[in-house]
Amino acid sequence: MASIVRLSSVCRRGVKPLFYQTTLLARPLVVPHKCQEQPYQLTAKIHASQALYAGSGSKAASMHWTAERVLSIVLLAMGPVAYYSPGPVIDYSLAAALTLHGHWGLGQVLTDYVHGEAKIKMANAGLFLLSTVTFAGLCYFNYHDVGICKAVALLWSK
Repeated sequence: MASIVRLSSVCRRGVKPLFYQTTLLARPLVVPHKCQEQPYQLTAKIHASQALYAGSGSKAASMHWTAERVLSIVLLAMGPVAYYSPGPVIDYSLAAALTLHGHWGLGQVLTDYVHGEAKIKMANAGLFLLSTVTFAGLCYFNYHDVGICKAVALLWSK
């Protein structure tokens, strides 16, 4: 049986909800029961996908997470640099960084929503193909056309 409890109605009665727990797989909420004077705890289980490639005790997942955050910060810094000093180095750096950022992001979507061994292999192959075509297309655009920086500047100027 499920019920929806407004947090404000629970907090007005003097009951403090417990939001922060040591486990990330359970989300407890303290709700007063009508028949009891003591509140009891409701716990909802949250699905967590398993790490498919990282072994136990491996730092690969942590290093990957850190690399994703570093790349996001680098992309934030590359915006002003690309605006003030556009050039081929920035164009190709943007092509690589944007492709890698998109590849990692879509890889996480596939990890969360694609299930079954054959489907995962097909989805990863499709993602690799998409990322390869994206990077090749951006490099082609940088070499044979005005480049990413000047193309964005032209879009903003009109």
